[in-house]
Amino acid sequence: MKLKKPVMKYKIFIWFILLWLVNKNIIAQLKADDIVGIWLTPGKEPAKIQIYRSGEKYFGKIIWLKFSTENGKPKVDNNNPDKTKRNNQIIGLVILKEFQFDGDEWDDGKIYDPESGKTYSCYLSLKDKNTLKVRGYIGFSLLGRTEIWTKTIL
Repeated sequence: MKLKKPVMKYKIFIWFILLWLVNKNIIAQLKADDIVGIWLTPGKEPAKIQIYRSGEKYFGKIIWLKFSTENGKPKVDNNNPDKTKRNNQIIGLVILKEFQFDGDEWDDGKIYDPESGKTYSCYLSLKDKNTLKVRGYIGFSLLGRTEIWTKTIL
């Protein structure tokens, strides 16, 4: 009979640990505005994207490019399928549109790629407070590409 008491103590201890972990997860839940800020894209030609809230939706615009000029002039959106927008400067261009927060990610949005002039369905999720997973896709999220952006300052 003496063996049961230590086992019971361990069960109670494990139970309290599990409750603590569950409460910790509830407290650490994402907030919709956790995505707001400035994010650095990877690659040979990095950019800084400012993600902001407008109403209940989230958008992102290019605010900095490592190579912001071409032939001594500001880069323009020359691959845009809408010919009337091809003279718009890349800096200031809104590339993330209409994202909605659903509790653990931002989805139902679109991402525009100025290099190709194409727009893709997209969702965003935080790996941690400084790491953003950006998944652009066509049709199903299995058919797409993921980039990891890092939070930065101007």
